[in-house]
Amino acid sequence: MTPPVLGGTRRVVGADDRAACFQVRKDVFVGEQNVPEEIEYDDHDATAVHVLAVAADGSALGTARLLHGPDAAGRTGGDLTVGSLGRLAVTREARGLGVGAALVRAVEDEARALGLTGVDLHAQTHALGFYERLGYVAYGPEFPDAGMPHRAMRRTF
Repeated sequence: MTPPVLGGTRRVVGADDRAACFQVRKDVFVGEQNVPEEIEYDDHDATAVHVLAVAADGSALGTARLLHGPDAAGRTGGDLTVGSLGRLAVTREARGLGVGAALVRAVEDEARALGLTGVDLHAQTHALGFYERLGYVAYGPEFPDAGMPHRAMRRTF
């Protein structure tokens, strides 16, 4: 099978894009990582900025979301000038093609457009190197989230 080609990233604005984001998250987090579906989706999905990576043919390759304002405060130490990147998921067939990095940059662009000064995230520990290569710095101790070890990370613009 020929790997997909990244066609681009975009901010989610319609129901079809939102459904595509949720399907990617279900496939990756619920299907592959065994995250309980009832904790994968939350109230923040309604107010978050979602981004979608698509192939040249328009099919979904990955997604991420940006929490901002009071929704992000619990993940940023109360700093309302920093957003929180989360729910970054890339389909199995699109991994290793730069989709994850493109999604991180798309979230950062959305954060800048909102006037934020940086982005925090909670990285699965196996992904620390990926985020470090994109300029994120880990801080604080390791902690469990959905049964997997994570570290908090931040990139300031």
